[in-house]
Amino acid sequence: MDRFNVVNLLDFIDVEGLESASKLLSDFSCPLNKEIENFAHKNALEFANRKISMTYLVLTESGDMVGFFSLTHKAIQVKRDILSSTSRRRMERYANLDESTGCYTVSAFLIAQLSKNFTSFNNLQITGDELMELIFDVLGDLQRRIGGGVTFLECEEKPQLLKFYRHGKFSFMDFATRYSERENTKYIQLLRFF
Repeated sequence: MDRFNVVNLLDFIDVEGLESASKLLSDFSCPLNKEIENFAHKNALEFANRKISMTYLVLTESGDMVGFFSLTHKAIQVKRDILSSTSRRRMERYANLDESTGCYTVSAFLIAQLSKNFTSFNNLQITGDELMELIFDVLGDLQRRIGGGVTFLECEEKPQLLKFYRHGKFSFMDFATRYSERENTKYIQLLRFF
């Protein structure tokens, strides 16, 4: 994947400065999901500085941002009875089963945000598979450094997105749902083992 460079936002600031980082993020456009666009414009810098989540910029060699993703870690609970016997064995490498609730509790990597940039780089667009490959390159490095083996994300209940996450090159499986009353939105929670 030599077409793109992945740069930690804080490393980018160290080299290029806060003003350049702010400009890249403020120029980011995602008309399909204003929540992601707002994150880039308003939260990415603060969350990185506070170590809440770490944003990674996906750049061309000329420095154009074609996408970004944000990662963090979070404890999740996964019901034992939704997992196949193979998945249960894999989960038991990383998690503890609470017999009273029938749930595994596991510290997992959360892909908190990910998106392509829709700002006029038509001939430089990154595909969803390319973006996920870059994400899993970073996660693979993190896994080698600190351990772990479960990744999850949350997705609005949109058929095209769910098809991509469930059946794409990096297949995830559903494990729960979450409702946001504030946003009046249902999110499907999906996980994947390394």
